[in-house]
Order: sequence, then C-alpha cells, then structure tokens
Amino acid sequence: MDLDNPVIKLCIEGTRAEFEGRIEDAHSLFMQAWEAARDDFEACVSAHYVARYQEDPEETLRWNQEALNRAHAIEESTVKAFYPSLYLNLGHAYEILGNQAEAQKYYELASELGVVHQADEHNQHKKSFRR
Repeated sequence: MDLDNPVIKLCIEGTRAEFEGRIEDAHSLFMQAWEAARDDFEACVSAHYVARYQEDPEETLRWNQEALNRAHAIEESTVKAFYPSLYLNLGHAYEILGNQAEAQKYYELASELGVVHQADEHNQHKKSFRR
C-alpha cells in the first residue's frame, strides 16, 4: 500500500483521530478520502472507513457493500489481504439488520480466508484483527 497516496493518508489521519477519540474528525477525514478517491482501489479503502461512522444501519451496509463492489472491480492481488475485513464488516452489517443468513455467508467467506468471527457472551463482536 502506498502510504504517500493522498487518500491513504486521509484514512490514516482518520484512524489516528478515531483512536484519539475525535470521532467527528475521523468521520470527516474518511469522507474527505471518499471524495478524493480517483480509482476503485481508493474508493474501496475510503468506503470501508466511511462505513464505520454511519448512524443508519442500512447506510452502514450500503457503504460496506460499496467497498466490496469496488474491491471486485480491481485486480485481486491489489486487495487480496483486504477481503477478510470487507467480509467481516458486511457480515456484521447484516447481523445488525437481523439478516443472520447473509451475515453467516460473509463470516464464512472471511473464515475461508483465515479470519474467524467470534461473538462473546455479551453479543459483542470480536474479530481477530481490527477493521
């Protein structure tokens, strides 16, 4: 991944803001990344992060689907390592919306790539790596 790419830089800044608890700043930076995206790779990455801060679960699903659609539009080797996270996020979005069958489908796709979704006793979702 090209860390000098302006879209990637915005996503890194957004992630930093997120970890510092500056959620509004994070959302703004991720939206700036989306608006600056010039190709499917940049759109995939930025949509993946924009999905994190949607208040409406349907919008979360829409942005996660957008990220996956953009991933499918580019050479697989470019985003191969990104697919487990995309699948986990789609699974979680479907789960939140109450569609267990679709959620399980995406959790299984992630599992086939070596990342297993686990829910703890409080029904919080744990993933073996951060989204």
